[in-house]
Amino acid sequence: MGKVTGFLEFQRIKESYEAPAARLKHWREFVHTLTDEEARVQGARCMDCGIPFCSNGCPVNNIIPDWNDLVYRQDWRRALDVLHSTNNFPEFTGRVCPAPCEAACTLNINDDAVGIKSIEHAIIDKGWQEGWVTPQPPQRKTGKKVAVVGSGPAGLACAQQLARAGHAVTVFEKSNRIGGLLRYGIPDFKLEKSHIDRRLAQMEAEGVEFCPSTYVGDAAHAEDGLTVRSPESLQAEFDAVVLTGGAEQPRDLPAPGRELRGVHFAMDFLRQQNKVNNGDRVEKQISAKGKHVIVIGGGDTGSDCVGTSNRQGALSVTQFELMSKLPEVENRPLTWPYWPAKLRTSSSHDEGCERDWSVSTRSFEGKGGKIDKLVAARVEWFKDKATGQLKMREVEGSQFELPADLVLLAMGFVSPVKNVLDAFGVDSDARGNARADTDSYKTNVDKVFAAGDMRRGQSLIVWAIREGRQCARSVDAYLMGGSTLPR
Repeated sequence: MGKVTGFLEFQRIKESYEAPAARLKHWREFVHTLTDEEARVQGARCMDCGIPFCSNGCPVNNIIPDWNDLVYRQDWRRALDVLHSTNNFPEFTGRVCPAPCEAACTLNINDDAVGIKSIEHAIIDKGWQEGWVTPQPPQRKTGKKVAVVGSGPAGLACAQQLARAGHAVTVFEKSNRIGGLLRYGIPDFKLEKSHIDRRLAQMEAEGVEFCPSTYVGDAAHAEDGLTVRSPESLQAEFDAVVLTGGAEQPRDLPAPGRELRGVHFAMDFLRQQNKVNNGDRVEKQISAKGKHVIVIGGGDTGSDCVGTSNRQGALSVTQFELMSKLPEVENRPLTWPYWPAKLRTSSSHDEGCERDWSVSTRSFEGKGGKIDKLVAARVEWFKDKATGQLKMREVEGSQFELPADLVLLAMGFVSPVKNVLDAFGVDSDARGNARADTDSYKTNVDKVFAAGDMRRGQSLIVWAIREGRQCARSVDAYLMGGSTLPR
């Protein structure tokens, strides 16, 4: 694929960024898409490797060598068709996916991987610019109705696939805008919300109906001002119901002083800023302006908190990680083609952040009910000789303190909100997720399916898209006795 000797002739070209000093003054995206020629050169680097491990490393099994070759030959329209054949929303994954495909690239064994994510980004952006992304309404209607509860990437992918199969699809969302985690969990500087809006317009033209500000479940758990739909009403009105509400239950840190003002879950902080950027009214916004901010958790959510805090005008930003610092370069012969454990530095870290590893929070302290200090200690990890399990112990005499006006807990999510599953009577697995397999995506309740983070637990957007697509095929087969939708 590509140019036979391209991987020997050309080096990897990375997407360029706007300088930190400039991009910190606004909330817009700052990544510069590859030019046509730069993308062509990157496509030329794709090897004729025989077995495309990149496609297997990609959760939606993108047909990567094919569209790399088409971009190399500058056949952008066909490249877009190949890209869309496996991925409903490449403008989302081309911006925020960590690119497990690149870790699996054969060239990554002993060189820099092909810039797969940057090529994907270039293809879909050109597709929108050229007007090639258009609605695909069904040729016929089936007369079947499907309710999708939750409008994140899994719900949207499932809804679009089912609508194109001819079913009447209605998406219910408790927030006042559609998009779920895409809209409220990811900062605008990583994903501007106009990308979501134009996909929603496409889906509406394909027949999908959206019902925001609607809570599905027991009315006792609904926020004021929301329309409430009971599970029974959905099961009576629709031929199938798909639960794609995500894994919204955050992992807490029950240390002394947790109740102090100024200690918040990361998603509450990020959601408010996204609402402000969307033009929504927010009362008592959590703000980092003029504050010493500590982010607990070293993943993507923590990184997003760092970038948001700096844009809000934080005095300082520190990020703690409980685990040990990982190596900057992985042992490729040992890890390839799997996702490697290595140190990852995001664009937000480059904008200003002190990072520290092997740190455990002992307590939060403050005055007048408000935090002003965090007490922490260093830890070391060791393997228990009896069990072989990795364990942690505090380093004696390593306790230290840091000023803290705002602490953001970004330690991941443990499960979906239990109220929704209980309202439907859906069984949970040992981790609290909806119990359903990846063959049928059926729950124990008749007509009710589950997909995305609500079924598999906290994961990537690309995994949510995969599950939404696969679940759509299962629902279509359930309703029609068979399906031509791809998995």
